[in-house]
Amino acid sequence: MCDMHMNNEELDSLHSRQERLQELTDFTESCQKKLEGLFEALGWSQELNTDLMQEPMEVCPYDPNHRVPQKSMERHKAMCKLTKMGYSREEQAEMYNPTICYEKTNIPSIIIDKHAQRQIILKAKACAAPGRNEVQYSQSEYSADPPDVPQNHKHTICDLTVADRLALYDHVTREANQQRAQAQSSNNDDLYVDLVAKLKKEEEQNGPKSHLEVLAEMRDYKRRRQSYRAKNVHITKKSYTEVIREVIDVHSGELARLWQEEEREAEEESQSSRHSCHRRRSEERRSASEESWHSHTSSRDAHGSRHRRHRSRERSRDRERERESRRKRDSRSPAERHHDRKKKKKRS
Repeated sequence: MCDMHMNNEELDSLHSRQERLQELTDFTESCQKKLEGLFEALGWSQELNTDLMQEPMEVCPYDPNHRVPQKSMERHKAMCKLTKMGYSREEQAEMYNPTICYEKTNIPSIIIDKHAQRQIILKAKACAAPGRNEVQYSQSEYSADPPDVPQNHKHTICDLTVADRLALYDHVTREANQQRAQAQSSNNDDLYVDLVAKLKKEEEQNGPKSHLEVLAEMRDYKRRRQSYRAKNVHITKKSYTEVIREVIDVHSGELARLWQEEEREAEEESQSSRHSCHRRRSEERRSASEESWHSHTSSRDAHGSRHRRHRSRERSRDRERERESRRKRDSRSPAERHHDRKKKKKRS
């Protein structure tokens, strides 16, 4: 009985497994039919071409154990070279190609490879003195076997000596100055070229212009004319009367300023002349009083009367002189006043 019971259980498990296997088979067949319909709709083939999937492999020149696909060989070579030179992954991630900064600029750029660096350092070492002095380094301070070109500041300090770095700096500055001088001379060549003859020659070589070229020239001409016209907006938007009024205002303001300066100078001259006259009169009074004090008492009154009359005459003369000077000054034009003032300044 036990054996029959075990056989029944095995049969049940076998039937369940067969059912599951049949379900999986039906599912895979349905998926296969769907894929075939999809491939037919897209026009694809289910057969894989292994020859196309296999890319040609190349051996890395820096490490023969590296086999790399041909399309990624250049990138691998750059990374493998830096790794062999001692650069870590972090240092390589921080590196970039500086040539993109000088593509569309006029800044001179100098590229130095290992051979050029070696020649520069050895040439500077040959020109150096055997012993060190205040002007230059000695031959022993240069590298006997210059290393590869450093790719960052850390390796520049560690791999190259101070004398090596100075030699490279002098070479770069000298080459940059030469390139800049050549660029300036080439830019100045247009100053000595007959541009009219050059344009005529180009026109003759080009031949007759097409209709589109003529329309483009007319369009550029109209744009140029509008741009020239728009530069004088502060004049073109004003009438002739307004422009003349502004010119008259400017000239009248300048003349008013000149007249004020002349009146100020005339007042200063009149004040100085008054002070001098007052000083002269006080001196004359002092001398007259001294003479009258030493003279006879009987002639004191007569001399005093004569002095007063003399003084009144001088006052009247001074007033007449001032009036005449004012008349002359008012009758003169501003240009003559300005000319007289210049003469006075030159005399002083």
